[in-house]
Amino acid sequence: MKALLEEFLNYLSVERGLSKNTISSYRTDLAHFIEAMEKLGVKDIDGVKRDDITRYLLSLKDKGLSSNSISRALVAVKMFYRFLVQERFIKDDVAGVLESPKLMRPLPNVLGMAEVDKLLGAPDVRDWMGIRDKAALELMYATGMRVSELVNLTIDGLNLDIGFIKCKGKGDKERIVPIGKKAKESIVRYMEKVRPKLLKNRQDQHLFLSRLGRKVSRQSFWKIIKRCARIARIKREIAPHTLRHSFATHLLERGADLRVVQELLGHSDISTTQIYTHINKERLKSIHRQFHPRP
Repeated sequence: MKALLEEFLNYLSVERGLSKNTISSYRTDLAHFIEAMEKLGVKDIDGVKRDDITRYLLSLKDKGLSSNSISRALVAVKMFYRFLVQERFIKDDVAGVLESPKLMRPLPNVLGMAEVDKLLGAPDVRDWMGIRDKAALELMYATGMRVSELVNLTIDGLNLDIGFIKCKGKGDKERIVPIGKKAKESIVRYMEKVRPKLLKNRQDQHLFLSRLGRKVSRQSFWKIIKRCARIARIKREIAPHTLRHSFATHLLERGADLRVVQELLGHSDISTTQIYTHINKERLKSIHRQFHPRP
């Protein structure tokens, strides 16, 4: 089964062009599934019965996993079986008729505009790393980039004269996103005063570098935003994706078209972008309850 899993993951990478993060998620979910089947004494994929898969899903529920996590696990199993039938490794798709639990997508965590201002003002620009962190935060909020896109952004992806960046999203899909004046100013300051010192005569095309002159990791940027949130005295839990959520929500609140926001975020399906319209509705309800004389 493990050999078939590698075949499937290779298919997702080469033929489907899925991102490394997505493939890693499939690997994790399916490795857990295979391990569960082996504990049941099933050594061959042909020996897996529909009841075995149902039992596996129930075990995930018993472990306290959310319906979202169980749904993702089942999607991975279904995709795996669809591939196996398609490539004629097996004859019957025993997972095909199983139904996923209904997904309840939670509303994203969004900062208010005042909170964003405090967060972006948190880095100490008297310090090298503060100048870098300021540029990174400004760019994330200006463009709605994912943190993975930010850390992989290269010098070639910048066009500061025109005011655009080119970044690679999920599945290596490229998109062009405009940047604002404040983000541009912060990036120019970082590139002129800090980046050459971090680079130390090395050759590296990544825009944001660590103290050692290497590409900043996603984990490092997670720590940066946590530290800046503490400095800004933002009490709620935030993550790098919070700036992306805030970017989209604030655009829609100020009248941006949903299709435009979809393109800026790099969403292939507009239903993914529509979650931000739900946030606006929830805020309207909250304001109505707070200020209407007869709520």
